[in-house]
Amino acid sequence: MAASELYTKYARVWIPDTEEVWKSAELTKDYKQGDLVLHLQLEDGTDLEHKLDPKTRNLPHLRNPDILVGENDLTALSYLHEPAVLHNLKVRFIDSKLIYTYCGIVLVAINPYETLPIYGTDIINAYSGQNMGDMDPHIFAVAEEAYKQMARDERNQSIIVSGESGAGKTVSAKYAMRYFATVSGSISEANVEEKVLASNPIMESIGNAKTTRNDNSSRFGKYIEIGFDKKYHIIGANMRTYLLEKSRVVFQADDERNYHIFYQLCASSHLPEFKALKLSSAGDFHYTKQGRNPVIDGVDDAKEMSTTRNAFILLGINESYQMGLFQVLAAILHLGNVDVKDRDSDSSIIPPNNSHLLVFCELMGVAYQDMSHWLCHKKLKTATETYIKPIPKLQAVNARDALAKHIYAKLFNWIVDHVNKALHSSVKQHSFIGVLDIYGFETFEINSFEQFCINYANEKLQQQFNMHVFKLEQEEYMKEQIPWTLIDFYDNQPCINLIEAKMGILDLLDEECRMPKGSDDSWAQKLYNTHLKTCSLFEKPRMSNKAFIIQHFADKVEYQCDGFLEKNKDTVNEEQIHVLKASKFDLLVELFQDEEKAVSPTGVSPAPGGRTRLSIKPDMSKANKSSKEHKKTVGLQFRNSLQLLMETLNATTPHYVRCIKPNDYKLAFTFDPKRAVQQLRACGVLETIRISAAGFPSRWTYQEFFSRYRVLMKQKDVLADKKMTCRNVLEKLVQDPDKYQFGKTKIFFRAGQVAYLEKLRADKLRAACIRIQKTIRCWLARKKYLRMRNAAINIQRHVRGYQARCLAKFLRRTRAAIIIQKYQRMFVARRNYKRKQAAALAMQCILRAYIARQQYKALLREHKAVIIQKMVRGWLARQWYKRSLAAVVYLQCCVRRMRAKRELKKLKIEARSVEHYKKLNIGMENKIMQLQRKVDEQNKDNRSMSERLNGLEVTHAAESERLRRELSRLRCAEEDAKNSMNRVITLQEELERLKTELQKTQKEKMAIEDWAKTYQDEMEKMISELKDQNALLKNEKDDLNRLIQEQGQQWTEKMQRALKEETTQLECDLNEERSRYQNLLTEHLRLEEKYDDLKEEISLSMNVPKPGHRRTDSTHSSNESEYTYNSEFAESEEGPRGREDVTKASLDMALFLKLQKRVTELEQEKQGLQNELDRKEEQFQRARARDDEEHKKARSAELEYESLKRQELESENKKLKHDLNKIRCSLSEGPGATSAAPGLPAYQVVLDQLNTCNEELEVRKEEVLVLRSQLVSQKEAMHKETMTEPLRFVEDVQKLTDAKEISEAYMGLKDTNRLLESQLQCQRRTHESELESLRGELQSVKEDNNRQQQLLAQNLQLPPEARIEASLQHEITRLTNENLVNPTEDAGYNRIKVMQRTIDLMEQLEKQDKTVRKLKKQLKVFAKKITDMEGGQVENVSPGQMADEPIRPVNIPRREKDFQGMLEYKKEDELKLVKNLILELKPRGVAVNLIPGLPAYILFMCLRHADYVNDDQKVRSLLTSIINSIKKILKKRGDDFETVSFWLANTCRFLHCLKQYSGDEQFMKYNSPKQNDHCLSNFDLAEYRQVLSDLAIQIYQQLIKCMENILQPMIVSGMLEHETIQGVSGVKPTGLRKRTSSIADEGTYTLDSIIRQMNSFHSIMCQHGTDPELIKQVVKQQFYIIGAVTLNNLLLRKDMCSWSKGMQIRYNVSQLEEWLRDKNLMVCGAKETLEPLIQAAQLLQVKKKTDEDAEAICSMCNALTTSQIVKVLNLYTPVNAFEERVAVTFIRNIQNRLRDRKQTQQLLLDTKIIYPVTFPFNPSSLALETIQIPGSLNLSFLTRV
Repeated sequence: MAASELYTKYARVWIPDTEEVWKSAELTKDYKQGDLVLHLQLEDGTDLEHKLDPKTRNLPHLRNPDILVGENDLTALSYLHEPAVLHNLKVRFIDSKLIYTYCGIVLVAINPYETLPIYGTDIINAYSGQNMGDMDPHIFAVAEEAYKQMARDERNQSIIVSGESGAGKTVSAKYAMRYFATVSGSISEANVEEKVLASNPIMESIGNAKTTRNDNSSRFGKYIEIGFDKKYHIIGANMRTYLLEKSRVVFQADDERNYHIFYQLCASSHLPEFKALKLSSAGDFHYTKQGRNPVIDGVDDAKEMSTTRNAFILLGINESYQMGLFQVLAAILHLGNVDVKDRDSDSSIIPPNNSHLLVFCELMGVAYQDMSHWLCHKKLKTATETYIKPIPKLQAVNARDALAKHIYAKLFNWIVDHVNKALHSSVKQHSFIGVLDIYGFETFEINSFEQFCINYANEKLQQQFNMHVFKLEQEEYMKEQIPWTLIDFYDNQPCINLIEAKMGILDLLDEECRMPKGSDDSWAQKLYNTHLKTCSLFEKPRMSNKAFIIQHFADKVEYQCDGFLEKNKDTVNEEQIHVLKASKFDLLVELFQDEEKAVSPTGVSPAPGGRTRLSIKPDMSKANKSSKEHKKTVGLQFRNSLQLLMETLNATTPHYVRCIKPNDYKLAFTFDPKRAVQQLRACGVLETIRISAAGFPSRWTYQEFFSRYRVLMKQKDVLADKKMTCRNVLEKLVQDPDKYQFGKTKIFFRAGQVAYLEKLRADKLRAACIRIQKTIRCWLARKKYLRMRNAAINIQRHVRGYQARCLAKFLRRTRAAIIIQKYQRMFVARRNYKRKQAAALAMQCILRAYIARQQYKALLREHKAVIIQKMVRGWLARQWYKRSLAAVVYLQCCVRRMRAKRELKKLKIEARSVEHYKKLNIGMENKIMQLQRKVDEQNKDNRSMSERLNGLEVTHAAESERLRRELSRLRCAEEDAKNSMNRVITLQEELERLKTELQKTQKEKMAIEDWAKTYQDEMEKMISELKDQNALLKNEKDDLNRLIQEQGQQWTEKMQRALKEETTQLECDLNEERSRYQNLLTEHLRLEEKYDDLKEEISLSMNVPKPGHRRTDSTHSSNESEYTYNSEFAESEEGPRGREDVTKASLDMALFLKLQKRVTELEQEKQGLQNELDRKEEQFQRARARDDEEHKKARSAELEYESLKRQELESENKKLKHDLNKIRCSLSEGPGATSAAPGLPAYQVVLDQLNTCNEELEVRKEEVLVLRSQLVSQKEAMHKETMTEPLRFVEDVQKLTDAKEISEAYMGLKDTNRLLESQLQCQRRTHESELESLRGELQSVKEDNNRQQQLLAQNLQLPPEARIEASLQHEITRLTNENLVNPTEDAGYNRIKVMQRTIDLMEQLEKQDKTVRKLKKQLKVFAKKITDMEGGQVENVSPGQMADEPIRPVNIPRREKDFQGMLEYKKEDELKLVKNLILELKPRGVAVNLIPGLPAYILFMCLRHADYVNDDQKVRSLLTSIINSIKKILKKRGDDFETVSFWLANTCRFLHCLKQYSGDEQFMKYNSPKQNDHCLSNFDLAEYRQVLSDLAIQIYQQLIKCMENILQPMIVSGMLEHETIQGVSGVKPTGLRKRTSSIADEGTYTLDSIIRQMNSFHSIMCQHGTDPELIKQVVKQQFYIIGAVTLNNLLLRKDMCSWSKGMQIRYNVSQLEEWLRDKNLMVCGAKETLEPLIQAAQLLQVKKKTDEDAEAICSMCNALTTSQIVKVLNLYTPVNAFEERVAVTFIRNIQNRLRDRKQTQQLLLDTKIIYPVTFPFNPSSLALETIQIPGSLNLSFLTRV
């Protein structure tokens, strides 16, 4: 088909665009041959006329079908061109968040500028072992492919990572190395992989810097070779670096930084160890502040410094060397701050005592005067003399910067060398994988020497890449036997010749550097003259004579010639180097020990002028020597290293990773098409596309083509031969035979042919869809019509019936209305009459009441008027009387006053007269005498009165004081009264106010009463309304009650759910705890196996047989159960032994043997100490009964002895600890093999084990301390009691020199002292009394026992009937004698004594019965042995002798048929028992022919006999042998599912037998009476049950691993790839990375294969008698593995995320569920483990458009995490054109809805999880005595008992 025929209406094309590079458009009109214009419509609806080039008439590129957009491999696209590649990358990057895409053999990686969770260990494990095309593109897939090819082809590999700055090269290389380190591991225990990864932070700190394009840009190229041994384990690495950007040390552009290490140093300057460097912030140094942005967002330089230092330590660079490195780096910073000043125009000077130069010289250990002199001077050499000349300031600053760059370059190389030394391995390297992290093609506005070298390296790499791609294409065609035609591809050899050939650019540059007066201008002129006319790739800019243009493979680049010569020379002042070499700083001398003279290639420097300061006569011999030692130019060095790199790459198989920078602004998931296209062109991706498109880019296998395009074939075209069918169909569909070729296994198509076939397929499917739609719509329309017709008839019938019912209803209502009217009218008339009658009666009543009230009021008024008149008249009379009385009194007063006045006047007149005086003087003398006497009397009275007055004054003072107080009180009371009066006045006012308010209130009350009446009427109306509402509320109440009940039920259900969830959580916690414990058991088993392997390796390497050690281990394992064997004890005891054995190869053997001997002696001494302690205690008991004082002395001596012994034990422990520390020191410091170096796994294992031993010793120490404190307490109690020897306790306490021991002993003494005193006194009294009674009873029991033995001996000689008779007779006689001992006792006492003796007799009779049974069994054994011996003797006796002997009567015993279910064996047959029953037993024969669990029953029956004979050593030995033998057989045949299942079943059965016959009530209730008789009688094996439970857990985990190894290869193929429902899913076009075919070929696994394998597992476990509950747990684990592996692969495979694949998965899951139903295992929890897979399949099939769909998805996918849901939606890919992709907005909606979901964001499920296993008790109904031992087991040495 012609290409122009595809340009029809609705075809979509790509047209160029200035903004988006390429823009999509759709044809609105068919293109016809000869048209010059295409009629297009853009995606935004704009119409456009696209004009074709009239010369070429090239049509625009066609767009691929939508189903091909977003493919994993760009070569799978039908149309291979630039816009298709760009669009595919954009869709994957923006919409699907996929950063990796294949492009043939190239992995394109786009930097997301965001941390993605796709590099974890789970992802690494998912990609490990997978084919490169089977998983989605990833850097891990490339790394796995390289690792696999290295192992398969035994050829070295290389991963070439390239891209421009900021594209993510370093990160990609880092992840590749992490993958190798994780997958391969290291052969030694030196953790080489950790060292390889640790080199990254070091190289990043000294070689990476922030640029405008990248915050962590690598400013050098590096090639890391990771070495592997023959087993493909990492053994070491080596690094090569290229073209360090030294100029960055002294100059940084705006918004850039120097190398990270400088900023890390400045950020850590506050640390004590960095004080001597005299650093400060980065803004204080010239070399770190030029970029004006010293901080990177999100980066902590101080923390990075810590990481760098830790990496140095891990690589073996100690602290002293690190400080030396930091000292040199700090000196560089200080050198940059040295200020050079002008002295004149031709010279410069550094001011004296420059602080920074002083620090520089101090740090570098050089003289200040020398360095300051040579920074401002230089030495010029001529043929005859040497001159020292000053230099101007500019040259001095340049010389300073050159020195700083040179020092840093030397330091960089020194670090790289030491990193390589640390990564070097002494083991021979078998192969390697190289990771090349190198700069990509660069072009800037100003390009200089660095860009020239970078682009030159990329030219070489591009040539190698093109040749490799071309070679692969050729190999593919030749393999398929397709006619090979040369493909024209771009060969950049001319460009390489232009650069590196003779008279090339580099050659001319070196030649100009050797010229005495060479310059950039002269070199540019030479370039123009040489290449301008001869080479088309070389051009001269129009406007410049100092630049040139080279046409590179990616683009034209213009280089500025300025600085080329200087950068190529890279010269440094030789005298400055000499000053540094003379340094006292050892590290600096080491840096410059191989330094060549830093002169120009000619050895002569041009003289710029100035005056000569000094002239020196040179040594001619040295001058001749120096003239020959020309320094290699930078260009020459780079060309040589690049040539070496290319030779290395050509000798390896390359793998390409091209890193793309999506935008220049570091925005997450933002795609700039212009920048992307520029990089795609530069990195060779488009060249790969062009080479592929030039041939046959699309390739299908015949099966895939048949499956995909089966719809284009007719039934008659389908033949048995698929190849012929495809050939015939293709010839009909595509007429041009040049468009395809038929290979051996594939069909090859030209570009665009697959799109044409897809178009035909889509048209065919569209036509089929239209036909289906037509038929369906016809059927739907007819169904709709029939439904409408039936509905119309039904409606008519119902309407007519409704009308008839309405008429009948109307008639009934009319009649009823008449009746209602009749009764209504009667009711109204009656009611009116009643109302009128009631009104008349009410009116009469009211009127009569009114008249009566009026009469009553009149009478009341008259009565009150009479009362008022009476009162008024009385009051008037009283008033008249009072006035009259007052008038009379007044008149009397007036009369009496008048009479008094008259009498007074008369008296006054008499007094004035003489006669009056005479009368007065008569008798005056008498009166005077009388008065004198009165005066005397008065004086006496005065004296008495004065005395009284004094008394009264005192009294008055007290009284006045009292009155004063009373006065104050009264005044206060007066104040209170005044206040009260005021308050009373206030209250009166308030009362008046209240009265006023009361009146107002009464008025308001009247108004309110009126209003209340009105309101009452209204309320009555309202009440009637409320009654109606009440009825409604009652209904609502009922509804609410019902709602409350429903809510109560809901709450109840909610609480039940919460309880269930809590129960589930507790179960989860329990399972987690079980899982943690079982994981510890697994780790313990792994360490045991590693210990055994290491011990075997050591024994093999030393060639020394170690039966003694084995015997020690065996003895230890047999004797370690003194307190019962358990796993923890075994681990703690065997761990140190294993660790000792591991380190024997590299340690001092004498020291180790001494340590082992000391441990053995310590154990023996401990055992002896215990035995002696027991013996001493017995002696103490006997001695105490005899002599109490002697007992005290003996006890004191014994305690003293025990104290000394424990001190010796403690000293031995300390010696042992010291020896262990010596071992540790020898491990870390000894000159042994590298396998014992610190940090290695072997060393770590030994160190962990030694630490465990130390902890065990500490525990023993604490136990000894506790015993000591108890002994001291007892000794103090004894001393207090006896008050003798008080000094011994003090001496014993003084022995406790340790403060902690003294405190602990004191506290123990303090707590137990009083208690022991009281207990000791009480125990002594009770013990003495009990001892006496026990002695008497013991004596009587001994006598009784002797009698019983005599009786038993006599009875054994009698027949059975006589035995019973004799026993009864003996007991009757004994009872008679006992009853007749005291005949005088009363009858009651005798009866009580007889009853007691009868009870004792019954008990003794039961004991004797048991004893008799045991003796009978022993007699049978002895009789059998005697019979065998007699039989042997009879054979040697002659018949005559037999005849002479008298025949004695023989008692023939009855044959004993009742077996006890025990098996007897000899001690020496134990090994044979274990060997035949465990080690050499074949499970298949036992499972088919014998009862399940027979070995377990036999072993338990043997154990029962050992318990029966009370042989503890035999029990321990048998159990230890069983456990060790099972472990041994599992280690030997652990990969055989049948063997592991067999011993899992038997171990569980043996464990159940130990429980069933343990004698515990909880287990005995399931037994029969006969089984309860068979219980163990002498030993409690509860702790052994724990050991066997741990062993069963280990076997279960081994079974799961074995099952997983068998199922793992089947799961992906059977569950995902195989097309169970044929025809549902079609095969999409694939690219170069072929995926596994989904068509079931021979050898591929299907779902039936998985089911058959599960049937096999189930039948094997059932045959072996595995417990049903255990089978359920195995099946649950099995289904989890299937679901987890399937889901993980689904999440990592874009081609599997489609609607049809979801249907396939759900069908496969339904088949698995059907299998569960068939096996009755639906309740085992296996189906729940598939829930995530089921939900993922449903997610692929549900609708994914609207918000309702998003809500449904969120509620449906509760078993999937948010990241898993988003990943599936991002990976969802339509297989057919009729499906739609998931919109990005829909995915964002899902993310927003699931934002609050609390769960882990882990993407993949952990396939290594093993559910914790439990072993429910499952008793056996099988009777032990019925078990028969088949002869095939070779156990004839066992005897049934």
